[in-house]
Amino acid sequence: MRYKKIIVLILFVAAASVQNAVSQYDTRSMVSAFSATPEIPATYEWAGETVVLDRFDIRERFDRELTGFCFNHTNTLLVIKRANRYFPILKPILDEMGVPEDFLYLAVIESYLNPRAVSPAKAAGMWQIMPSTGKSLGLEVSDYVDERYHIIKATRAACKYLKSAYKRYGSWITAAASYNAGQGRISTELDKQVQEHAFDLWLNDETSRYIFRLMAMKAVMKDPLKYGFVIRKNQLYPQIRFDEVEVTEEIPDLSVFANEHGISYSQLKEFNSWLRDRKLPVKEGNSYILLIPRVGDLYYSSNEQPVYYDKWTID
Repeated sequence: MRYKKIIVLILFVAAASVQNAVSQYDTRSMVSAFSATPEIPATYEWAGETVVLDRFDIRERFDRELTGFCFNHTNTLLVIKRANRYFPILKPILDEMGVPEDFLYLAVIESYLNPRAVSPAKAAGMWQIMPSTGKSLGLEVSDYVDERYHIIKATRAACKYLKSAYKRYGSWITAAASYNAGQGRISTELDKQVQEHAFDLWLNDETSRYIFRLMAMKAVMKDPLKYGFVIRKNQLYPQIRFDEVEVTEEIPDLSVFANEHGISYSQLKEFNSWLRDRKLPVKEGNSYILLIPRVGDLYYSSNEQPVYYDKWTID
């Protein structure tokens, strides 16, 4: 009888602990330390378009991606930290080019905001641009210079593509789908399946998931704590300021150039990853801008750059 009383007491304490955890979960976070499916809203807005999450396939695809990002902790945490460094660079370009802010999340899902990302298909850079596409959008792609890795120029190129797709389809969401599948494929399927929107197409799994990945990533990054991500200000990757150096003549040795400007070759490449060789030839009449990081900003102890979006952190 004594053991039965002890067991009952243990079960009572355990039940109380679970109830307390559930109570905290209800008020603090949609996804806490235990596994819980995040709630799906009735509608969600992306790039000015309202998506009704009622039809089974639309709702379940969004649910799949939102659940995935909630529990893919490493990459989701990493991309929120990186966004503090890169969104302040990308957002003004999107504004200038007339592309909705929500396309920031396209760069997120394409590369996890890694400027050096390369896919098995040889798409490169933060926006994952193919070599032929890059050239068609005005980027230089050569043995010495590959501007697909140039954050500013590649962002402009991606915006150029997206604006042409929007002009063709009249929908930013369908334009986003074409960024993954290509305008030719999307246009062909719209015609063959007699539909007007990418949501209503039967496509391969990657493209079918693509637009829902964009929506889900936006949801998580707009309110990380709601989905269980706890980040402090000093854990975000700080913004880094640069001095610009215009180069009009060949640089025979980039290591020497870097040392002359007070940084290492590694640091030069880190922020100018579009440099693809140890030297930089410059054709007559041409020029390049190299970014030289301010040394004080390279150290967390002396970098006091602001937090880009307050809801990313809890302090």
